[in-house]
Amino acid sequence: MSIQTSDLQLNVNGKQVYAYLADGKGPGILLLHAWWGLKPFFKQTCNRIAEQGFTVLAPDLRDGQVVKTIDEAKALMEKSDGDFIGATVFTAKGHLQTLTQGKIGVIGFSMGAAWSLILATSVPEQVGAMVLFYGNESVDYGKVTAKVMGHYSDNDEWEPNEFVDNTFAEFKKAGVDATLHIYPGVAHWFVEEDRPEYDSAAAQLAWERTYEFLTSVLQGGR
Repeated sequence: MSIQTSDLQLNVNGKQVYAYLADGKGPGILLLHAWWGLKPFFKQTCNRIAEQGFTVLAPDLRDGQVVKTIDEAKALMEKSDGDFIGATVFTAKGHLQTLTQGKIGVIGFSMGAAWSLILATSVPEQVGAMVLFYGNESVDYGKVTAKVMGHYSDNDEWEPNEFVDNTFAEFKKAGVDATLHIYPGVAHWFVEEDRPEYDSAAAQLAWERTYEFLTSVLQGGR
């Protein structure tokens, strides 16, 4: 399908923050990138999701900076203002809601997955679906009312399996509709095509599952 893309400026506490919009004339999805910054891969991902019939907004959580190495990303993390990132996430969420109707979905990658969990527990009545790619965060899992899908490695040095297992056990205990998919033998960032950890077969399967999930939850199965 044909989509429209545009570059936006969001006002976050008086500061202009860039965001990328891919409009597929459907339910809203907030895409929260990994610690590298809003690199081309994440914009391309917005386009692909929009082509499935969604309106996808990706705020820049790194103030225009994009890095390629883990060391550079660690340095960015150390300089990060968590309060401002949080304000950016919630401002972007609010803007997306002015463009769409109904509950939104949120998709987070690594660092972005942590912020997805924070968002979904802060405004549970506004988030209908959440997709987590190899990221986690300690939150009050019982506050989540969204349906959840997670994509993780079976042996991820950056995201220990016991932490992931605990998160999804807590979801189950709280009655949250949460599905955990484990991909054997892959590494962190396995769906990102510009990373050496990329695994094409696992990534394709993860996206097939994600599209089916989002369509079912946010579009009523279409």
